[in-house]
Amino acid sequence: MFKKFHVLYVGQIELDNIGLNGTPANERRYSDERLREVFATVRDVARLMDELGFDVLWTAEHHFQREGYECLPNLIQLGLWLATQTERLKFGCAFNVLPMWHPIRLAEDYAMADIVTDGRVIMGVGRGYHTREVETFGAPLLDAEANRALFEEQLQLLLKCFNEPAFRHKGRFYECPPAVEYRGYTLKDITMVPRPKNLPVEIWMPIASGKTIDMMAQYGLKAMVTLNGEKILDDVVRAYHAACVRHGHNKQLGEDMIWGAGVYLADSEAEAVQRLEPAHDERFKWFAPFGFVRYADEHGRVWGTPGAPTRVPSLRDGVAQKAWFCGPPSRVIDGIKSVAEKYPGLDSFMIHWAEGLGPKEFKEQLRWFAKDVMPALKKA
Repeated sequence: MFKKFHVLYVGQIELDNIGLNGTPANERRYSDERLREVFATVRDVARLMDELGFDVLWTAEHHFQREGYECLPNLIQLGLWLATQTERLKFGCAFNVLPMWHPIRLAEDYAMADIVTDGRVIMGVGRGYHTREVETFGAPLLDAEANRALFEEQLQLLLKCFNEPAFRHKGRFYECPPAVEYRGYTLKDITMVPRPKNLPVEIWMPIASGKTIDMMAQYGLKAMVTLNGEKILDDVVRAYHAACVRHGHNKQLGEDMIWGAGVYLADSEAEAVQRLEPAHDERFKWFAPFGFVRYADEHGRVWGTPGAPTRVPSLRDGVAQKAWFCGPPSRVIDGIKSVAEKYPGLDSFMIHWAEGLGPKEFKEQLRWFAKDVMPALKKA
């Protein structure tokens, strides 16, 4: 059923006083020393994943996170370092926020990482969702159409860097190279040096709106979906597949996708829910205001839209939606299979590390998952 097993770590420190009645998200503040803890945490988790046979550790690019939830600003640098600390694990960028980069600089950094790690860093791009980040870096986010237009042109330029031995680009936002004099001639094209060793470059992106899905298919991007309710997951898997077919990419349903879900193992579902609930609730305290409640009600209406629930979801809601799988290994295995069996091309499962869960507890969960869940999902 699954060939590859992934983990998503967005870069949180070990948070204190978690849960719905804990410290309000906007009031969290931590010292530089505490915020630096993420690097020891991600190194230790990467080493454990390497030992246990996981395939990819994905991390998230974010900035200015004094609240302690997402504290990793440069994923390519991180992947380069982690590759020196491990033997075979790969490191995915989930995601380089392209509007905050010059696309040529990002392409060069990635090419170098690809060469020196022999392909162990995986490219991913996104449009961003924090106004504090994107707008501070001088790019649009409040103007969604401007953000999308900038992102698409940046993506075009990124792909030219990777795929063309020499290129010229002239668009709304970039002219590369400008028609300037250089050593006695006028520049007409440039070559990125070095180019990646492993071509074509595999590029991943989170699934968002319908327009984004079509753009992903148009440019051959692969898709990640995480913590979606079963109905919304099915909608986006089928929408991505249909868009790929429209653009001439014939795939099996679920192919070139990573499906992520929350997982917590315990002797019973009730025990798992009790243990995980504070960490789950802490996650949604931070992420729900950004629109990251991807559940549908019994009528198919997305939470937060007219007629559908508008509250912050509980973990019980997430379990019912099959976005979170809690309980003994047999129950978790059956739940994951019940979703995955609908998609014959789906070969990658990702554990979403609940943002309030401490590193020690999460590493215990990884060991248990690798021992009692992963083998059953591999041979299913």
